[in-house]
Amino acid sequence: MQHVVTEQAGSAGLITLARPRALNALTLAMIRTLTAQLLRWRDDDTVRIVALRGSAKHASDPSGHEPFGSFCAGGDIRFFHQAALAGDPALEDFFTEEYRLNHLIHRYPKPMIVFMDGIVMGGGMGVAQGARVRIATERTKMAMPETGIGLFPDVGGGYFLSRCPGHLGEYLALTGNVIDGAQAVAAGLADHAVPSAALPGLWADIAAGRLPDAASVQGRCAQAAGDLPTAAPWPDAGVERIFGLADVPAMMQALQAASAEDPWAARTADVLARRSPLMLHVTLEQLRRARGMDLASELRMERDLVRHCFHPAHLGRSGADVEVVEGVRALAVDKDHHPRWNPTRIDAVLPAMVAPFFDSPWPAHAHPLRDLD
Repeated sequence: MQHVVTEQAGSAGLITLARPRALNALTLAMIRTLTAQLLRWRDDDTVRIVALRGSAKHASDPSGHEPFGSFCAGGDIRFFHQAALAGDPALEDFFTEEYRLNHLIHRYPKPMIVFMDGIVMGGGMGVAQGARVRIATERTKMAMPETGIGLFPDVGGGYFLSRCPGHLGEYLALTGNVIDGAQAVAAGLADHAVPSAALPGLWADIAAGRLPDAASVQGRCAQAAGDLPTAAPWPDAGVERIFGLADVPAMMQALQAASAEDPWAARTADVLARRSPLMLHVTLEQLRRARGMDLASELRMERDLVRHCFHPAHLGRSGADVEVVEGVRALAVDKDHHPRWNPTRIDAVLPAMVAPFFDSPWPAHAHPLRDLD
């Protein structure tokens, strides 16, 4: 089955992610198809605008799909698990080519419109966040949940999360908590929230040339929003007070101290306690470094980080004995939801365990993303 459906309608390039039984999780083949098509349209003067959506399982035909309903749940984590255990070099290609795709979208010279309906997580966020117009709905479930599988918020996550208001980026990156469409707008991670019922009309009007540019799409979204609820401004005082602290142990101590009287603090402490302690530390360092980095430099840093996640030689680990393989095992393979993290406690992570993640395994001239501008 074709998992990326592309067509040109007049001056509009239209892309549908069509792997609904896997929530449109990205494979290497899908990344390559997306990249090749976007490069073709970038250099095609007859294409003036590009629209991207996901799809859901067809209500009456389980083998088919229908548009909207789910955007993209991320990268294919089962592939990560299998490839890591097998030593498959395609794993290296996956991340290099995925990050190149993310950079291409952020730097795309033509307006890209992305319909972030339903699940928008991980690699789906990487594809969506560089678009010119990011449209959420009341069904949007957005998150960067990587610390829960022993990884960090990659695909440019350090770049776009670190640019959220205040310390909201740290909160979303460390907890992996899900936000809705209105909250995504308040966080600066969506440009508009519209009723999901308005999406087919928006898509049809882009295809028919009635919405030929970003300004016209934005105007229609503003009209379509209607009485859709809005979210309070982010971040709130609790997020700022806790996630602006110097390090993860200090955050956890403050949450635990407040837990008896503050249900939010209790819930947040419980969430952090279930994440990979090592990757919480790595992620916080990533976010804080990324705040002062341009996109290309931040993606190069992420490429270094992901190599170390699968090959943490400084920890004397390899193969199955790494956080991300264990995290995916617990979530998607054995599904016992009890990852055996190493170290097991936040306060047991030493600076010497974290710092080498930020040393590039490649000299600058040989880095896989050396030519990104």
